[in-house]
Amino acid sequence: MADTRVSDIVGNLSRQASTLGQEAAEVRGAIDDTNKSSVHSVQAMRTVVTRLEEVRQSQAAIDRETQGSLAAVAEARIAVESVGDGVSGIVESLRQVSGAASDITRIALQTRLVAFNASVEAKRAGDAGRGFGVVADAVKDLAGQVEASSKAIMGTVALLDERIGGLAREIQRRNPAAGAAAAQEGAVHQALASVDRKVARIQEAASLSRSVCDRLDEQIVGVESEMRQSTTALEAALGRTETFLRISEHLLETVAENGVDTPDTPYIQAVQDGAARVSELLDDALRTGQIGEADLFDSTYVPITGTEPAQHTTRFCALADRLFPQVQEPLRKLSDKVVFCIAADRNGYIACHNAQYNHPQRPGDAAWNAAHSRHRRIFNDRTGLASGRNTRPFLLQTYRRDMGGGNFVVMKEVAAPITVQGRHWGGLRLAYRF
Repeated sequence: MADTRVSDIVGNLSRQASTLGQEAAEVRGAIDDTNKSSVHSVQAMRTVVTRLEEVRQSQAAIDRETQGSLAAVAEARIAVESVGDGVSGIVESLRQVSGAASDITRIALQTRLVAFNASVEAKRAGDAGRGFGVVADAVKDLAGQVEASSKAIMGTVALLDERIGGLAREIQRRNPAAGAAAAQEGAVHQALASVDRKVARIQEAASLSRSVCDRLDEQIVGVESEMRQSTTALEAALGRTETFLRISEHLLETVAENGVDTPDTPYIQAVQDGAARVSELLDDALRTGQIGEADLFDSTYVPITGTEPAQHTTRFCALADRLFPQVQEPLRKLSDKVVFCIAADRNGYIACHNAQYNHPQRPGDAAWNAAHSRHRRIFNDRTGLASGRNTRPFLLQTYRRDMGGGNFVVMKEVAAPITVQGRHWGGLRLAYRF
């Protein structure tokens, strides 16, 4: 009767420990997800802060450039005004040249008339006036040439006056109705004024953007501080749930180690037998020269180019592909609750997975690969490392597994050590649903 009562108490304890482990695993998974999300958010905030700083620097550069543009426009305005004044002076000088040429033309015309009259009088004087007539004719011819040249000058000056006067009026046009004191800007001045206004608007927008960035930066710093506090609190909560989880696992292990049958007992016995079988197969391969000890314990994981998630190879992959399925596949079919059975080395490396998860990767399809190409991968998470490095007769763990698509399942995993000629190689992992 006493033994029955003890058995009942132990059974209840085992069930309570199992329930505690399941609930702790659920809580731990949820906290872990929240913590990861919080960490990612903090990282995202840092990225935003970095981008804001880059924006501020860009705005400062724009500000410097617009200041330079405003100065250049001011200089251009002064230069245009100077050009306008200079052109006006040129026009005035040309007009003086034109006036002088006009006077020359008038004098040349008078000279030619005088010379003509002198030539007529010389002819009347006969032989006595012949020499004077020659001189008068020469003077008349020269006066004609002077008149022609002065008229050509006047024509050229008139053309220059028209062109330069138009330029002067375009640069600096004065309103006749307002008088000389009310100058009206020409098209060049208006264009410069338009550029000036647009540059000023750019500068104003850059200044406003920089101000907004500063305010947003302050807000982000505050949010980041709050998220850091939340992350610290989540990590503390994660540690407490981890403690609860380990307590429940130790209770279940203690019950099982004392020979009391629990729902976990069949899986514990199966994984221990499977680990022993894998140890025998590797012992035999080493003894018969199928592989050397250095190759069997190789921990140089060589990345496979182009794989996502990353896959690696080792020197014992071919041996694992040949030997492990004969142990892993039968245990995978032990119960419809079994999710997987895999041999992991001491670093969590899985050379060969179960057949349904052992497919070649599809290039560019990381989501499919993560679910169906789980071989040649390193699972060095808490559970994976603990199972691979456990040297006790068995290790029982409870955790929440991501099944993809936002679905999570709380599972148990029991692992037993794999040894080769007395040297610890890794562990056989058997995972199953509650």
